[in-house]
Amino acid sequence: MDRFDAMQAFVRVVESGSFTKAAETLHMSKTSVTQLIQQLEARLRVKLLNRTTRKVNVTADGAVYYERAVRVLADVDDAETSLSSASTLPRGRLRVDVPSPFARTILIPALPDFYTRYPDIQIDLGVSDRMVDMIGENVDCVVRGGELTDQSLMARHIGDLRLGVYAAPDYLNRVGVPAHPRELEDTHHRIVGYRWARTGKLFPMVMQRDGETVQTQGRYVLAVDDGNAYLEAGLAGLGILWLPHYMASKSQASGALVPLFEDWCLESMPMYVAFPPNRHISIKLRVFIDWVVELMAKHAPVVA
Repeated sequence: MDRFDAMQAFVRVVESGSFTKAAETLHMSKTSVTQLIQQLEARLRVKLLNRTTRKVNVTADGAVYYERAVRVLADVDDAETSLSSASTLPRGRLRVDVPSPFARTILIPALPDFYTRYPDIQIDLGVSDRMVDMIGENVDCVVRGGELTDQSLMARHIGDLRLGVYAAPDYLNRVGVPAHPRELEDTHHRIVGYRWARTGKLFPMVMQRDGETVQTQGRYVLAVDDGNAYLEAGLAGLGILWLPHYMASKSQASGALVPLFEDWCLESMPMYVAFPPNRHISIKLRVFIDWVVELMAKHAPVVA
């Protein structure tokens, strides 16, 4: 038995709560993971896991061993990356999930710069606005907009997105240009609804001007849960949009979108990098997060 492999398998089973998920993230068969855990328990002469047909629970001894195993694996990772060649060129695989507009507009165009600095880091990039089971799917970090609802995650505030209200000229020619945000609640106006994957609720908008505050949600004929689809629906004239400036800038410059309510202020949307608690922050993850912070400072700096 390779004790290091067995320790890794045990940690992944505890974190994912499943032999099957642990095997998938370790690129091993379920049988191999099971055998490693059995051999580990036999060597330690303690029961580490309670197994049922539906779930896996860690025992009291297993919980103690898990905490120590996590530290040992972190120390091994630090030892490897402390070598001079590794410390200057972090290497390894990162699993990251980011919103689709952020990936298309900001992250992916800047990745050549990242790989110039860190050519030995391999990124598996998930592009979605969905809820991600970071532990079960073995995801190293996610980038998300809006306040984080999962308080168990560790998070770093990386920027604030300035928002605006926009519509396609075709929509405005058909329906008219609203003069006040409250008009968006009228029966003849429509918005494109954005439904948060985390809550399933539509995203309302709060606007302020000269001491007046208006919160409006509007009426929609289409609601989506993906940022790129949301933008395309607005460009197709299906309704009014609330958009981060970085998403709207090209379409506004070309005339495909027209800004509305420019004398009103909208609350900025915070952006975070989040990662699982008790997960060792490797050097490759640390440099990636620092690079994303640097990237956001150019496109959407933190509002003081």
